[in-house]
Amino acid sequence: MNDRPVVTLPGEQLLPSDGDVDALVRAEHGDPFSILGPHPDGDGLVVRAYLPNALGVEVLERASGRTLGTMEQGQVPGLFFTRLTHPQPYLLKVRWAGGEHVTEDPYSFGPQLGEMDLYLFAEGNHRELARVFGAQPMEIDGVPGVRFAVWAPNARRVSVVGSFNDWDGRRHPMRLRFPAGVWEIFIPRLQPGDTYKYEILGPDGVLPLKADPMALATEHPPGTASVIARPLDYEWKDEYWLQERAARQSLEAPMSIYELHAGSWQREGGEGGRSYNWHELAERLIPYIGEMGFTHIELMPIMEHPFGGSWGYQLLSQFAPSARYGSAHDFAAFVDACHAAGIGVILDWVPAHFPTDAHGLGMFDGTALYEYAHPFEGFHQDWDTYIYNLGRTEVHGFMLASALHWLREFHVDGLRVDAVASMLYRDYSRNEGEWIPNRHGGRENLEAIEFLRHLNDVVALEAPGALVIAEESTAFPGVSKPVADGGLGFSYKWNMGWMHDSLMYIQEDPIHRSYHHDKMTFSIVYAYSEHFVLPISHDEVVHGKGSLIGKMPGDRWQKFANLRAYLSFMWTHPGKKLLFMGSEFGQWREWHHDRELDWHLLGEPDHKGAQDLVRDLNRLYREEPALHELDSVPAGFQWLIGDDRSNSTFAWLRRSSSGHPLLVVANFTPVVRENYRVGVPAGGHWLEIFNSDAARYGGSNTGNGAGVLTEEVERHGQSVSLSLILPPLGVVILRPQA
Repeated sequence: MNDRPVVTLPGEQLLPSDGDVDALVRAEHGDPFSILGPHPDGDGLVVRAYLPNALGVEVLERASGRTLGTMEQGQVPGLFFTRLTHPQPYLLKVRWAGGEHVTEDPYSFGPQLGEMDLYLFAEGNHRELARVFGAQPMEIDGVPGVRFAVWAPNARRVSVVGSFNDWDGRRHPMRLRFPAGVWEIFIPRLQPGDTYKYEILGPDGVLPLKADPMALATEHPPGTASVIARPLDYEWKDEYWLQERAARQSLEAPMSIYELHAGSWQREGGEGGRSYNWHELAERLIPYIGEMGFTHIELMPIMEHPFGGSWGYQLLSQFAPSARYGSAHDFAAFVDACHAAGIGVILDWVPAHFPTDAHGLGMFDGTALYEYAHPFEGFHQDWDTYIYNLGRTEVHGFMLASALHWLREFHVDGLRVDAVASMLYRDYSRNEGEWIPNRHGGRENLEAIEFLRHLNDVVALEAPGALVIAEESTAFPGVSKPVADGGLGFSYKWNMGWMHDSLMYIQEDPIHRSYHHDKMTFSIVYAYSEHFVLPISHDEVVHGKGSLIGKMPGDRWQKFANLRAYLSFMWTHPGKKLLFMGSEFGQWREWHHDRELDWHLLGEPDHKGAQDLVRDLNRLYREEPALHELDSVPAGFQWLIGDDRSNSTFAWLRRSSSGHPLLVVANFTPVVRENYRVGVPAGGHWLEIFNSDAARYGGSNTGNGAGVLTEEVERHGQSVSLSLILPPLGVVILRPQA
């Protein structure tokens, strides 16, 4: 039997005030829960629903589905009301032009976020934001649905819109939680896979629809909607890797990083084909990395970004893997497969700036929320991007949670923090009068410095053994010094000085190199001031800079000889290694994000020889402790010849804490040098274990064959010496034979 609603109420008016109704219709009501949903009235409930374009609504008993009554129309079409004789769970059966829909009333659920969540968020120290904010599938009181939460403290109204409500901002306006400025709502019956955005009424009107800053999944570009994601339920199998990770990534361990762009390393069908997904990439990339002997891969940003031509460095979804390559589950499986093969995974991560796309973070609630308000602080002129206001506790916490999300949820082994120099200085790339000093009148960005220190402390605690690496191009002191000792706390810093100097040297015609000799020796002066990675990154093979081999002078043979010598110099220099994809086999053309690498070149002997050389360098680097164990201390390196500028020749020793040293001799001229004498610390037979001029690499096969015996001739502070044959544009490595 149906219980018809009672129209006469002893207490509250059945219909809301005209002012409230007008605000609902105009989608300007800041507190929809005060009007909609169930409200106690004596022994019963007043139930109101605002469902624009609905043809009719019935109230059903949730437990049995029986009809309790038909809701009546209020002052305006779409506003429905009724009264239940006693409080009870109910359903709304809504009749639309296209059919009927039965659901619980979103406005029948109370506040969702806990006070501790809101407190930690406002404090900037909530480390589980990805599991609390955004779209979270869950059950409440046995009802499945999705809870939404978004920070927009200056908004007058925020609504969830999506395909489930015809993108109508009047349907699901949210509840504001004071004082955190967080809006929330639980919408029953929504499913993972549904798309959504936020419609925000800012101080000056309705904004373009905004993607969710905390989205865990997104539409495939050019779509810009957020996607309700299932919780990541991947069953990890990398426990052994994680237990061993700290040792594998210690300062004493070899680290040889292959930097790549996931969308253009290889593509289906070759040139012009589609990008591979994570499963397809794993099948091809992981065996290649294993065969080549790299210890790690470094992925250019794989977080969702609207413009592919930004290579991921202008990203908008700090928590969502790009839909270009698959789901979060797919990415987790890729990382797990890398670990099973003994390969570490480093992600490029961008806390410095974000793009100005209308659906993004800029002016998110109608005010400068994530960015600084003043363009002298909040806008990058070089990149046409906004700058995160890391001095705001909520933004500080948002970015901290993003870093932890990738490290903990996806077991990533390290983050390479992009554009750190731009974060450290308020006058970065700005003219006089176009920047605002800090509170002490200085140029340092104190808020960003505090954030970076906090980040590195928290990562060390929350993700043991994980790396945080700084791309930092200035002389800022203590980048890789512990925070407790006044540093920024990074694990490593990219050695941009080494990169610039050595590339300038190798691009010189050999006849002029004697005038630039110090460019190859100066890096040792500061080699131990930081923990360094030697980077030959994507930045060196884009924007008209040409490819790595394209920088080499001379004819084709000399170009390849220079390339081999340069890479050999890099692998024997103190510091961990990073090489961008394609450089290992001498790709001629500049890298382009929409084209796969020119793998067909490996059919030519000199390209294949360069690849074989890198493979052998990685093997030698891993097998010989002298090439990696003492990278961070002066005892690991000793100049023997650093001043032979007339011959453009260098010789040095690499040492380990125990065991034999290695002798490295480099000749950067196309002239064979006979009887070149180098002092060595041990007498006897020295075996040539590597020669960049070997025939198998495409060289002339000039060298020292089975090795050389020392002679009782003092040189370079040593009592014995070797008389060597130095190959043209070549590097040789020798070790004493036990």
